[in-house]
Amino acid sequence: MATSGIELSLSPGSNLPAVSVVLPVLNEELHLANAVNSILSQDYAGTLEIILALGPSKDKTDEIAQHLATSDPRITLVDNPSGKTAAGLNAAINKSKNPVIVRVDAHAELQRNYISLAIDVMKSSGAVNVGGIMGAEGNTFFEKTVAAAMRSSLGVGASRFHTGGEAGYVDTVYLGTFLRSAVIAIGGFDERFIRAQDWELNYRLRQAGGKIFFDPRLHVTYRPRSSVKALAKQYFEYGRWRRVVSRRHQGTINYRYLAPPFALIGTVLSIVFALMINQIFIIPAAIYGIFLILASLITGKGIIEKLLLPIVLFTMQMSWGLGFLTSPKTLAPSKG
Repeated sequence: MATSGIELSLSPGSNLPAVSVVLPVLNEELHLANAVNSILSQDYAGTLEIILALGPSKDKTDEIAQHLATSDPRITLVDNPSGKTAAGLNAAINKSKNPVIVRVDAHAELQRNYISLAIDVMKSSGAVNVGGIMGAEGNTFFEKTVAAAMRSSLGVGASRFHTGGEAGYVDTVYLGTFLRSAVIAIGGFDERFIRAQDWELNYRLRQAGGKIFFDPRLHVTYRPRSSVKALAKQYFEYGRWRRVVSRRHQGTINYRYLAPPFALIGTVLSIVFALMINQIFIIPAAIYGIFLILASLITGKGIIEKLLLPIVLFTMQMSWGLGFLTSPKTLAPSKG
């Protein structure tokens, strides 16, 4: 796989490569217009196109997308009948015409210099994919609390794209700006993966000789889930699909991914043994509860956040752990 060559596909009369921004879209009537406007507002001077892969939305997403496409010729719509993220990304990438692919979610917003900065980082690093901070920002008290948990290593572990850190080569990044030829060379996104498709793609890019680069100057505003139920479902899916990746690619699991399932098992056994054998067995569960409280006091910025954080952290960690432990082997069956 080539890890350079970006300079060979420049916009006419410019040293800037043409860029295709791809978005898988499903039930995003609240955020789609803001996401697209943040792309149209970029300071990037090169050629730019936006491709929206439309799934079978049940709200007014398609109407909004049609209006956006009518108002700006740079916006193209493609169908994604399954509604799956990986399938939508592949459909958009196949429709794209340019050497650089910028992946954006329909509920995310880009800083104004995101694309131009990403191109500079890609050139200087020689990476086939570059990305930055998943800047979680909420509007309601609950969303703001989830955002605080997502930005904290106590909530999501030590991933640099969550918590920040120094620029450098990493295993994966949030969203990403890709060299299109590199993605095409490995067959694109694996459409069997409902979640964790980014991590899985970046793994194959690295296995093929490509480099993945993180730069904290790249910032994407991310809107967190707005309820406990939605948050639990999200992290349950994260856990079960991360288990699929660990089965598919041996040796890719580490302690950070094992912490939530072990915490779940330990807490449940602690409570069961305390009820059935002796109250002293409640100590591990009590220690975990104290951890949640202390983590919340450290992470939370106000009284409401400090009160909500134990619930949010517990939901994220236990849901992820449950998803990981119950992930069936029938998910993402082998090709062929």
